[in-house]
Amino acid sequence: MLFLPWHLTAAFALDLIAGDPQGWPHPVRWIGWLITRVEAFLLCGDRSPLRQRLAGIAFWAAVMAVSTGAVLVALQLAAHVHPVAGNLLMVWIAYTTLAVRSLHAESQKVADALAEGDLARARERLSWIVSRDTSQLEEKDIVRALVETVSENISDGIIAPLFYLALGGPLAAVAYKAANTMDSMVGYQNDRYRWFGWFAAKADDVANWIPSRLSGLLLAGAAACLNLDWRGALRIMRRDAPKMKSPNAGYPEAAAAGALGVQLGGANVYFGRTEEKPVLGDAGKALDLGVYRTAVRLMYATSVLAFVLAISMRFAIVVFRG
Repeated sequence: MLFLPWHLTAAFALDLIAGDPQGWPHPVRWIGWLITRVEAFLLCGDRSPLRQRLAGIAFWAAVMAVSTGAVLVALQLAAHVHPVAGNLLMVWIAYTTLAVRSLHAESQKVADALAEGDLARARERLSWIVSRDTSQLEEKDIVRALVETVSENISDGIIAPLFYLALGGPLAAVAYKAANTMDSMVGYQNDRYRWFGWFAAKADDVANWIPSRLSGLLLAGAAACLNLDWRGALRIMRRDAPKMKSPNAGYPEAAAAGALGVQLGGANVYFGRTEEKPVLGDAGKALDLGVYRTAVRLMYATSVLAFVLAISMRFAIVVFRG
């Protein structure tokens, strides 16, 4: 069954309306469960770099094969039962790969606690969505973390899934989500995952190379639509994105920093160790809740532009395929 532009439109609309309700079945959570089980089976006691790398490659291939294979079988079975069932499942799977509404909802919980003056609750809620230590953060640091999280996840949670949905439908988008989830779970430079997670981290870098740069450009376009500093977004992205250790994360973050007129990056604590991340942007506006609210507006505007681009790509592919 061909993934059509109306499938993509329905999936995007459903994400904006429903988000990610707690308790609903979700393929990404199933992928996370699968990753945990396969890791436990393949992460061997032999800590030699070669064996760990080989085990990590086998781990990545197994998770990818099971994730995409399950989606392919489910779609074929649903289409065999009835075309309506096939269409509904296709829309549902596509919808679950997007995270516009949930990104807003989860970050808003932190902002609400800050607005109420409850710093302890804001720190706790922030710890649910970031990996850094939040126990000692002040308000401006919490807002910085929120803006960084929203801007980085514009690429991972919105632009990249839309890009892969446009290119290859739900199967391609689920493959991307599997790669991205593996990186988020095992792609760490620590004793446990340094070699085992190496392939997963590199694969995620490849998968995000185009979407991350596209995210920066779309953020600049959205900034222009919102009368923000789109020139600053492009300038800061060109200047500061290459500073980041990650080949991809700097593009949406730097573009957002330039558009918002703020400075992101700096010192963060991860697992008891302080890491000094590159500074993105120029010191300008104070990092307060007003900046966060503007970042959310920028996220929605960027999402709409990305959807328009994705639907255009999908329409062109459908027409080309005849």
